[in-house]
Amino acid sequence: MALYVQKYGGTSVGTIERIEAVADKLKAFHDDGHQLVVAVSAMSGETNRLIGLAKGITDAPSPREMDVLVSTGEQVTIALLAMALEKRGITARSFTGWQVGIKTDRAYMKARIEDIETSKMREVLNAGGICIVAGFQGVDDDNNITTLGRGGSDTTGVALAAALKADECQIYTDVDGVYTTDPRVVPAARRMDTVTFEEMLEMASLGSKVLQIRSVEFAGKYKVPLRVLSSFKEGNGTLITTEETSSVENPVISGIAFNRDEAKVTVKGVPDVPGVASRILVPVSEANIEVDMIIQNVSEDGSTDFTFTVHRNDYKKALQLLSELAAELNAVSVSGTDDICKVSMVGVGMRSHAGVASKMFETLAKESVNILAITTSEIKISVVIEEKYLELAVRALHTAFGLDADVTEEQ
Repeated sequence: MALYVQKYGGTSVGTIERIEAVADKLKAFHDDGHQLVVAVSAMSGETNRLIGLAKGITDAPSPREMDVLVSTGEQVTIALLAMALEKRGITARSFTGWQVGIKTDRAYMKARIEDIETSKMREVLNAGGICIVAGFQGVDDDNNITTLGRGGSDTTGVALAAALKADECQIYTDVDGVYTTDPRVVPAARRMDTVTFEEMLEMASLGSKVLQIRSVEFAGKYKVPLRVLSSFKEGNGTLITTEETSSVENPVISGIAFNRDEAKVTVKGVPDVPGVASRILVPVSEANIEVDMIIQNVSEDGSTDFTFTVHRNDYKKALQLLSELAAELNAVSVSGTDDICKVSMVGVGMRSHAGVASKMFETLAKESVNILAITTSEIKISVVIEEKYLELAVRALHTAFGLDADVTEEQ
């Protein structure tokens, strides 16, 4: 008998029929003798509907009241799922975040979990029942309802698993695991049986939307075995673990992530003197604009060109800000573009294999894809390219590094 924490996302509980299907799945686990704690999201589209209601009242709602409002979405789901289980003869108890005792800090709309009380869940489990917990929410020290931010139900599931010392945290979603890249771009993408927390964290931060970054961080910190599975398709999914596989047949690169939401700004001809980077980046930071990649090219005439990338949503804001500061910076010009993307290769195998970067650059050169910027870490290489070449670049790299699925295996 194992203790599983399972999390079901909005698409998995998006309709009454899907909630019934989840109840059937839970009953099968329960009948096999396993203990279950289930974290659920709001039904698909419900959170957006609630946000729309708030915007119908005011463009600047109180963060506290927004958390009170949007937390109700999960409350509907936990009650309906409990009813579906009870209809099947299984004792089930639903809990909101505050009822079960999920304590958070006071950061409304982006709270972080600080502690979880497990006694109420243990009581239900010991009596042979199933606990159903509202994801995405908690309560601060003053009993104010808080929410964890978009995708916070993943974090709730992992945190519950850590607090209960569960055998595994299973994240059920609309995909059947973690793939070497997005199958919609590369039909030959393979589902990975295992991937390390380190690799998954890089892939999540670089554009892979399978798991929320904070949930992966949490799972890695507390060494919670994490498995991604499909609510709609049977299979073993992908296990995210601390252990690195050492088979010689494993590829050096585990996966390729990409992000279309990129833009770059270039400040040309600024004097190459100490402090120039801070004079450019401090105002950007103070405007709450997050900078990703940075490139600085120094010319022989004593000037430098400074280029950095930002999220596409911040592009116009950053461009306008630096254009206004151009005279103060003694810059020749400020320019930019938002038709770029970032393509990244991730793999712990890079630590022990040389030549990955050169092979990547050679592959892109053969496809006449120009690299605009490069950044690396111990297990990652990222390049910025024109967005129109994204799919070509990802497919070429996927094939070049041996990630394509074996057609005979698929058949």
